[in-house]
Amino acid sequence: MTPHALSRGRLAATALVRLVAGFAVQSALLVLPAGTLAYWQAWVYLAVLFAPVTFGFIYLLANDPELLERRMRTKEHNAAQGLIVRIGALCYLLVFLIPGVDRRFGWSDVPHTAVLAADGIILLGYGLFLLVLRENRYASRVIEVEQGQHVVTTGPYAVVRHPMYVAVLAIVLATPIALGSWWGVLASAPLVAVIAARIREEERQLVAELAGYDAYRHATKARLIPGLW
Repeated sequence: MTPHALSRGRLAATALVRLVAGFAVQSALLVLPAGTLAYWQAWVYLAVLFAPVTFGFIYLLANDPELLERRMRTKEHNAAQGLIVRIGALCYLLVFLIPGVDRRFGWSDVPHTAVLAADGIILLGYGLFLLVLRENRYASRVIEVEQGQHVVTTGPYAVVRHPMYVAVLAIVLATPIALGSWWGVLASAPLVAVIAARIREEERQLVAELAGYDAYRHATKARLIPGLW
């Protein structure tokens, strides 16, 4: 059975297993390096992270199960994108591991106000992420062009060509600070280059395969940040 042919019940079960497993893995990546459960920044972060994720899961399951299935795909068809994703996954892993080690050895002293402000940025990032999903139901997790897909130019897409990556960058760059670690920022910084490389490769494919994207690319100049890039 192909993924898009999954019944709503099986799709819900698969997504729920991934959600629970993701929470367990990310919790372990934080508290095990920290060597303690008394890591309040991690627990607040996990709540901030998984509350909108859970909401998005419920919303998509009820309103657009096809988009939920697209967000669950993981296999890149493009070899270059596959390499970029693997490099990004390694950087993302360090974003979680380094703050835990930092907590264990007390390298950083991040003010509580900075931690909570970073949590606020993460929530805003997820808000933008969900807005993008509402605007573009073809926003797959992997780079692909499907039959019937069209260029989206409304909502956040009227401002930048890749608003989902804006959301991802906000979340990733704020994560180490939300976890109480200045050193973790060093791990998150390379993800800017990883995302830039992913965007460049993605746009090559979209120009080649998605009708109207080249015109949209010339009309909407900014990829991520208006006036900068």
